[in-house]
Amino acid sequence: MAPTAVDWGLAERVAVRAAGSDPFSRSYHFDSLADDFADLTAIAERQVSEATGLVSLAGPARARVDDRAAWIRANIASFQRLLRPVTSRLDEKVGNGLLAPVARRAAGAEVGALLGWMAGRVLGQYDLLVIEDEDPDDQDIVHYVGPNILALEKKFAFPPREFRQWIALHEVTHRMQFTGIPWMREHFLGLVDGMVSAVDDDPKALVAAVARAAEEVRGGRNPLDEGGVAALFSTDAQRELLERIGGLMSLLEGHGDVTMDRAGADQIPNSVRFGQVLRQRRQNASPLIKVVQKLIGLEAKLKQYEQGERFIEAVEAAGGPAQLDRAWEDPVNLPTMSEIRDPDAWLARVGVAEPAA
Repeated sequence: MAPTAVDWGLAERVAVRAAGSDPFSRSYHFDSLADDFADLTAIAERQVSEATGLVSLAGPARARVDDRAAWIRANIASFQRLLRPVTSRLDEKVGNGLLAPVARRAAGAEVGALLGWMAGRVLGQYDLLVIEDEDPDDQDIVHYVGPNILALEKKFAFPPREFRQWIALHEVTHRMQFTGIPWMREHFLGLVDGMVSAVDDDPKALVAAVARAAEEVRGGRNPLDEGGVAALFSTDAQRELLERIGGLMSLLEGHGDVTMDRAGADQIPNSVRFGQVLRQRRQNASPLIKVVQKLIGLEAKLKQYEQGERFIEAVEAAGGPAQLDRAWEDPVNLPTMSEIRDPDAWLARVGVAEPAA
């Protein structure tokens, strides 16, 4: 196999080391997770279907509890696919020169460090909305990162069964979005592919991005506020795609939160506390972690929960749940980021749904 621009083997090894040890994976508590999540994932599927009317076209979900190393291995393939449009072009530039092995190892170490950091914090597969499309036989699997879940239960004295049900609702809701809306997965991956394919590796693009950042700072604005480095270094074409991706992700995150609240209202009395603790966990992160969150766009993602929820509240106030269903009818009906901030603009574009007879 020809060498690639990223040494993925090194990336995996660095990620596993960076993720650190997870003592809970060797405890009897870890063994209880598999049975719990097998049961709770099935329950969550029924609850989400009742709350949304969506039914997964990929069949019933299978729960899989991973340790951090297993989560890393499962997501290496996603990152390879995600970055392929860029790495393919870089392969041609890097070639087989004297510095090629150094460049590949450096890239592998950087990707590995990022994956390792993520592996120590994520709770499930859809925390980052990074999805894989090349293994259809595995699309029924919902991954849970056991050691991270157990660590939170212990630290905050969460009732284990209830907290696990809350996490299962989050994961299953997002899975239902991608497998219950026939065009969603392909559309989402198409947007991401378009974004990554448009990456400009010309050094002039770097100069232009730095100039834009300086202009933002002079204007008293944070240049990383809207999507991290991805937004900062984007071209005009990419910024248009970011507008669409940002709108879609805000809608999915807001819809996920609203669905969780409705589906688990009677069975998860601590749901508000769970949400508050996890938000505080993100907000109270160390300065270094906050920098990383900004760089990779996670801080912008946190805002999407609130913006998406406000959009859904406004839309349902105008036309009830049927109005929100208009968004799932066709990709052209999805709101842009501007429309997420201005729901009236979206309502004017797609029209208000007729009330049910």
